[in-house]
Amino acid sequence: MPVTSSSRLGFPIPSAISQSKRLEDIQAVKAALVAIDNSVAPLSMKQNVQSDNYTCVLTDSGKHIFHPSSDTTARTFTIPSNASVAYELGTSLTFVNHNGAGNVSISIDTDTLRLAGTGSTNVLTLAPNGIATALKVSPTEWIIAGTGLS
Repeated sequence: MPVTSSSRLGFPIPSAISQSKRLEDIQAVKAALVAIDNSVAPLSMKQNVQSDNYTCVLTDSGKHIFHPSSDTTARTFTIPSNASVAYELGTSLTFVNHNGAGNVSISIDTDTLRLAGTGSTNVLTLAPNGIATALKVSPTEWIIAGTGLS
């Protein structure tokens, strides 16, 4: 195949490859890279608003559970046991308690929820204006850390 030109990097480009085919290939690679980037690092974290006691579900993975200021009642948000909802290792659940909302207790069914730094395994309280993220580190263990969390 005769070589008629070279790329900007100095690699020869066979003349049999048309300019439009090269453009299609470049666009396909660009689309694949964008898809990979979006799957690895989403641009936003979807919100699940809860104004009642709530047990997380599989579709909450990667979302934030939001307790709005319009609900001044203390609530309990529960991470279900691995036996009932088998989240993948590395799953994160973020809890947000809005300004003026009642405290949120964060608990877990039968598995272990450890407070980062102390290792405490009690039910935790998230104060108004608090935010905390729980990360699944083993099939039956989560570690949680955040601001306004005790």
